[in-house]
Amino acid sequence: MSSKKSTLAALAAAAVLVSPTLFAQAKKPVAKAAHASATALPSIKYETFTLPNGLKVITHVDHRLPLVAVDLWYHVGPLNERPGRTGFAHLFEHMMFEGSEHVGEKQHIKIVDEAGATDVNGTTAWDRTNYFETMPSNQLELALWLESDRMGFLMEGLNRTLLANQRDVVRNERRQGEGQPYDLGEEQLMHMLFPKDHPYYGNVIGSHADVEAARIADVREFHQQFYTPNNATLAIAGDFDMVKLKALLTKYFGPIPKGPAVPPVNVQTPPITAQKRATVTDTVQLPMISIGWLTPAAFTKDSYSLAVAIDALGGAKVSRLDKALVYDKQLAQRVTCGDDAEKLVGFTNCSVVARPGVKLEDIEPIIWDVIKKFDAEGPTEAEVTAAKAKALSSKIFGLQRLGGFGGVADTLNRYNQYTGDPNYLPKDVAAMNAVTVASAKAAADQYLTPDHAVVVLTVPGKKVVDDVPRSPENTDADVKLTNPYTPEFETAQEWRKSKPVATAPVKFNLPVPKVFTLANGLTVMVAEEHTLPIVSVSLAARAGTGATTVDKAGLPQLAMQTLTEATASLNVEQLSAAEERTGSTINAGITMDGSNVSTTFLKNHTNEMMPLFADVVLHPAFSQADFDRLKKRALVGIQQSSDNVMVMAQRVGPHLLYGDTAYGMPSNGTPTSVTKLTADELPKWYTTHIGPSNAALVITGDVTLEEAKKLAEQYLGGWNNKPSAGTVLATQPNVKPTYVALIDKPGAPQTGLMAFGPGLPVSSPDMPKVEVMNFILGGSFGSRINMNLREQHGYTYGASSGFRAYADGGTFLAGGLIRTDATAPATTEMMGEIKRFADSNVTDAELKGAKDARIQSLPGQFETTGATAAALRGIFLFKLPVTYYAELPEKYRAVTADDVKAVAAKDLHPDQLVIVTAGDRSKIEQSLKDAKLGDVVVVDMMGQPVVEKKK
Repeated sequence: MSSKKSTLAALAAAAVLVSPTLFAQAKKPVAKAAHASATALPSIKYETFTLPNGLKVITHVDHRLPLVAVDLWYHVGPLNERPGRTGFAHLFEHMMFEGSEHVGEKQHIKIVDEAGATDVNGTTAWDRTNYFETMPSNQLELALWLESDRMGFLMEGLNRTLLANQRDVVRNERRQGEGQPYDLGEEQLMHMLFPKDHPYYGNVIGSHADVEAARIADVREFHQQFYTPNNATLAIAGDFDMVKLKALLTKYFGPIPKGPAVPPVNVQTPPITAQKRATVTDTVQLPMISIGWLTPAAFTKDSYSLAVAIDALGGAKVSRLDKALVYDKQLAQRVTCGDDAEKLVGFTNCSVVARPGVKLEDIEPIIWDVIKKFDAEGPTEAEVTAAKAKALSSKIFGLQRLGGFGGVADTLNRYNQYTGDPNYLPKDVAAMNAVTVASAKAAADQYLTPDHAVVVLTVPGKKVVDDVPRSPENTDADVKLTNPYTPEFETAQEWRKSKPVATAPVKFNLPVPKVFTLANGLTVMVAEEHTLPIVSVSLAARAGTGATTVDKAGLPQLAMQTLTEATASLNVEQLSAAEERTGSTINAGITMDGSNVSTTFLKNHTNEMMPLFADVVLHPAFSQADFDRLKKRALVGIQQSSDNVMVMAQRVGPHLLYGDTAYGMPSNGTPTSVTKLTADELPKWYTTHIGPSNAALVITGDVTLEEAKKLAEQYLGGWNNKPSAGTVLATQPNVKPTYVALIDKPGAPQTGLMAFGPGLPVSSPDMPKVEVMNFILGGSFGSRINMNLREQHGYTYGASSGFRAYADGGTFLAGGLIRTDATAPATTEMMGEIKRFADSNVTDAELKGAKDARIQSLPGQFETTGATAAALRGIFLFKLPVTYYAELPEKYRAVTADDVKAVAAKDLHPDQLVIVTAGDRSKIEQSLKDAKLGDVVVVDMMGQPVVEKKK
């Protein structure tokens, strides 16, 4: 469950229905090709109807996969809150998962997880709150039972104990944000853009004081006012029968009474007529300047022009601000610009983080000079074309998913929420296509000016947060709760206590790629999916961050980052422009065992993107200028690791476990190793580690086997590099009796808690058993660790466990962000769950739930061409059989309770863990010592013991 501000990216990820025949292949080669012609899009095929109680239902049938997305939007958010009651909508988002009358306390998410759901969450934005899950299609009735029960029968299961717990959880979520670098400055920006009584003032989560002041009577009143069928819209997309669905909707939602009318919100946002400024201190390494403006509301004509302008100004890779500050003058570590268009008004901001030694007063004049010039000239035609292409591609890419952010169901609901028309897509696309250079210039000139701006400087210093004490334990103890329904109505609804039984198990076929090899030794893997005109191409090589010596730590990652910057014939600006005019990008990634270069594009851009992709792979520039710039950025990134307690813990923990080996070194290296790197080492690493003999070209999506063969041969058939270096293998972990390593972060609002221990390799035959075991221990929301630390004790926003499996070993890890004063008890509880697991009984329900979840969620892992490509990359990197995923369900089914206990005894090592805590030493050290979890050793960011100064 999370809060979420609606962004331009979220809008751009919206899904649409597109006929593949509408996309004709481009004929010209890339860098010289004309931009593909505009594509006319049909509307999403949907049906809508309204139940007698006012619940609006929007449906879209799609039988491609045995999945169904259920997406319920309540038309309530901070927009509907009043001063002193901020955060209620978000608090309620959490309360809705606490259990309802017929489902049971804290059972909702556990039931959903065990049913094999994917894309499960609840989110709050300024204007709405939504709840969604993508389920196996045979579990549709289960989803409707769950959603209807918390809509109509939450009050009966809601008590003061659950409310107190979720106040703690929500405030932990807020602290989690406050612990992020620059979060305080971003919130200050909102405080200055809006007056205090405005719904958009502050933070979606609300203030600590308001959340803590929430009382059971307030919460019940809020639910009865806003969480009603007549204030909600339910979108369902996927594999279902419409007749049966309508019967189920009538059964589950029909009896819920209509609620009171929700009054419209008519708030006028006062304009900013003179620049406002503020300075905020935070425990950050580098200063940041944020500039915000009030901009057009969602789906207004000017909002589209403003979105295009912002992309050109600070959204593109080599935007105007990036070019001036990151590339040319190299004064900034990063530039980020974003546009949030909401119901009442929009708000836009650009943030620039300075490089070390650079003052904000040196950066700000340059920012305003760039903006002034941009306002006067507007974007170029190429910049407008690129922004439109990216928006269109994102919409179509979103079609691949039924649920989740930007999926089909989410899009239907979003259009309905803001325009009243689920079929708004044609108008949406037309409005974006109507943007011109002139309209984008006019929008920039009208809104993005110094006089209309709010400026916040975030500088290194003390982090000051407005926290408040917890409420007394007896809060609300004397409140008498009244059932909202009559006894007769409750009796009539007794049937709801019976959890729906799934219909016949869904049948699905997981991808088995077709594989062939080119004459140069390059493996090619192909998985066809012709529903949409989307193609994903990925080159995977068996050389990752482990393919180097310790003194060169950071070299492989820096090489892959530099790879996609430029080619021998295209500099960074030209390459970026060529990619963006197709609406796509070429990305490089690296893991411990493998490297990859990947891209996803609309099929009609094949003749543009494939030459670019091949150019990046075959002719990387590795220029001195790009190396110098990215090396500086890498060193600053390492320095900024201490801005975030969880990053600190995850950086130090593996080193304490594996020492000076590949598995123990951070992927971005150390200050010492990166400082010594030279530009000539990048192409040397690339050519000695990556070539056709240890690589695979993975092509997925709207491509036939014959087309894939032609593409592979045409673009990479001539690749003849012969890698000569092997991977540097890891040594065995440095196993010691469990102890606590403490990294001091003065003023941190939370502690980053992570336990590290020996793991196992991907090839281990125990892996399916371990995955089932870990699902129960800490691999799901309803796991033992999370239910203990979050739901029972309110110590954290979330805690989990997992296994990082590599080719030659692995790591077990568990933890989360913990409330500072709860660091020791949370660590004790987490360790208790790990220690007890091997000796405890795994119940039949836990085992069945874990196995069902692992099996039934598999189809959801292949909804997109990119996800399929990633799975196939893993098959190649770890030399797994091509039938690996097809055979996985049967391996999960074969796991027994004895298997779970056996792998827990074998692969969990509670007496050999390194417990890393990164937080405020003055507040957590003594309690950790008192907890007697093991020796407590204070270490630095290199994992070295801190030598205490003599007093």
